[in-house]
Amino acid sequence: ATLPDILYRPVIYCIIHNLDFQDKEKKKKESIFDLSKYIDKHIRVKFQGGREASGVLKGFDPLLNLVLDGTIEYMRDPDDQYKLTEDTRQLGLVVCRGTSVVLICPQDGMEAIPNPFIQQQDG
Repeated sequence: ATLPDILYRPVIYCIIHNLDFQDKEKKKKESIFDLSKYIDKHIRVKFQGGREASGVLKGFDPLLNLVLDGTIEYMRDPDDQYKLTEDTRQLGLVVCRGTSVVLICPQDGMEAIPNPFIQQQDG
């Protein structure tokens, strides 16, 4: 393939597949989570790298950036970064970057349930 052929391939692909890059009305990205029901309620957030925090959800955006007030960070064990200790520290008002959020759950009402995908053995 010559250089001009390589340059025209993306344009031809867009014409064939009816792609319009000049579309002025771009669709807004919608979040797959409806966090509005948790506004002004205590939530717990787990982050990449093992950090955990809880606080009152004050705001969020479609990228899952969170604003938490009265935030408490749960300190990790120095020997095992994925194990939490009883120690905490007060952070106050914080903005949590959405790209590092792994899990969001309500602070109240959390309970462990048995794994529904493992067959229970009668014994």
